[in-house]
Amino acid sequence: MIRAPMGDQQYWDEWVAFGAERIEKEREVLRKPSTNPAYMPQYAFDLSVGIGRHLLRRYCRGDEVADLARHFPDLLDAWELSNRLSEQVCREEGVERCRDWDFSLRNLNHYNWCFWLVGLGLLLEIPEDHWERLIALVGGEEEDLLLDRIIRTRQPGRRIGKGLLHVPPYGRLLSAVDASKSEQGKRLMDFLDHWYLELKRPPTRSRVPAEQPFWCEFGNPALMPLEQGSYFGRWCIEAAAAVKVFGLDDSKCRSHEYYPVDLVHVLGTTYSSARRADAPIRSGFCAWIFQLRKNS
Repeated sequence: MIRAPMGDQQYWDEWVAFGAERIEKEREVLRKPSTNPAYMPQYAFDLSVGIGRHLLRRYCRGDEVADLARHFPDLLDAWELSNRLSEQVCREEGVERCRDWDFSLRNLNHYNWCFWLVGLGLLLEIPEDHWERLIALVGGEEEDLLLDRIIRTRQPGRRIGKGLLHVPPYGRLLSAVDASKSEQGKRLMDFLDHWYLELKRPPTRSRVPAEQPFWCEFGNPALMPLEQGSYFGRWCIEAAAAVKVFGLDDSKCRSHEYYPVDLVHVLGTTYSSARRADAPIRSGFCAWIFQLRKNS
């Protein structure tokens, strides 16, 4: 059954298939020597984001939640490859830092994406080795009170930041986390009601430190209509993750258009055990690419 508020079966079948095909084409590009090596770190990171979007499209279509975590290894591989290529470009160009504010949690777009991946990692109960790789990529320890507390539920040694990087909208979620049991549901609903509107903000002139997430206009009939295929739902993964790890009362929120209820309530102990059992199975995508380059 389709979970997303927009799009019929034909739409989701078409764009899930398109996403899978595009991922394979982009992998093929990364396997070959590049005529523009300086761009390849961004290309690899875009592939990582594309895999995350593909995962969420499959959730929108109604695919089995238990099958979604299998995309994580390739997502992590592409991001790690991006970092390695970036370091290589830095060395060759004699530049200390090749990446600017885009890869800082102070940037709202990057913060939101990292929060989603952390949330998905927790909700899908990814294996420990995948989790450790993800947290190493996200970084930002002691930078944000809420994200640090979320991560600490699975990584007990995580040091906690002293404040929020993005008060609107995440102050509302922190309020729900800290509320009494009787108030949690009301405050969680308040966060969900304001989440999209408080994320959908124009960039500052310098684009630092806040920029609305890249997906905010996807599905907007006036700017990026559905038929363009960019839309992959508007899911408040952050709320679902908080419910999962802190046991918040979500009984009043389960029908909210932004709340991915199946990510919270579909998985059980059987799934968790199954995922840990097949934890050693992964693609080795990055290692394969580097071996090919080494031998070429």
